[in-house]
This record gives sequence, C-alpha cells and structure tokens, in this order.
Amino acid sequence: MPRFEPKNPDYRAIAIATFEQQRAMKTLGISIARLEPGEVDLKMDYSPDLTQQQGLIHARIITAGLDSACGIAAFTLMPAATGILTVEFKTNLLAPARGEHFAFRATVIKPGRTLTVCEALAYATHDGVETLIATMSGTLMALAGRGTAPEATA
Repeated sequence: MPRFEPKNPDYRAIAIATFEQQRAMKTLGISIARLEPGEVDLKMDYSPDLTQQQGLIHARIITAGLDSACGIAAFTLMPAATGILTVEFKTNLLAPARGEHFAFRATVIKPGRTLTVCEALAYATHDGVETLIATMSGTLMALAGRGTAPEATA
C-alpha cells in the first residue's frame, strides 16, 4: 500500500478529536486502535445490546464501524479546517458477525481534493480466530472550511 503524506501536521490530534465527537461511536463502544496517514483500525467488544434476533452483531452496527473507519482514514489526509462527509458506500456482508471482539480496518485507496475513495474490512474474533465478516468501499467528500461541528447542546 502506498504511504501517504498528511496535509496537516496535526492530523493525528485532529482525527482523534473528530472521532471522539462522534457520539454514535461512543454509544457503540467503538474506539481507535491504530491511526496512521490514510489508515485507521477501530475496535469494538461484543455487547448484547448491539445484536439482532439471533444474538449476532447487527449489520447496521458493522456498517457504522466500517463507515466511520473510512471517514477517519480519509480525514487523516485532509488539510486543516476541512470536514468530511460520506457520500456513497457499498457493503458486502460475508459471514455472521459472531465474536467477542470486532475490528474495522480502513485504508485510503485514492485521496483527492474533493473526493476520497477508501476500502474497509471488518473482522470478528471468535474463540481466538479472526474471520473477515464484511467489506466496504466508500467515497467521502471534503468540506473545505467546515472542520468539525461544535459540541452540540442538549
């Protein structure tokens, strides 16, 4: 995979702060495990609160983790004061989301000034064995001059 050079020297701190503003990720128990220019690994532990009727992690949860991973990977390559928004994604669900731990690994495939293309893989670890459970191809749009949203008030 090509190594990307971030446009913002503070990309790490800003990407982490942006991720932490995503209340949905906190609600789902998803956190950053690794962060590099154009790449991110997110992690999540199993929770029965996130399952569907068969006790598997719901596909919408897996998709949310993949989408956020693509967004943060793309965000690491954006200039300062730039926001990001997903404009398209395609998810393939490959295996049941059964496991004790889940990982969402995204990589920028093609960075751009306006649109960035990413790919992400979701893995479930069950009984010590990691299994690929889903893939995502995503397109993200840079929002120049829009940075992250201010903290919302309730």
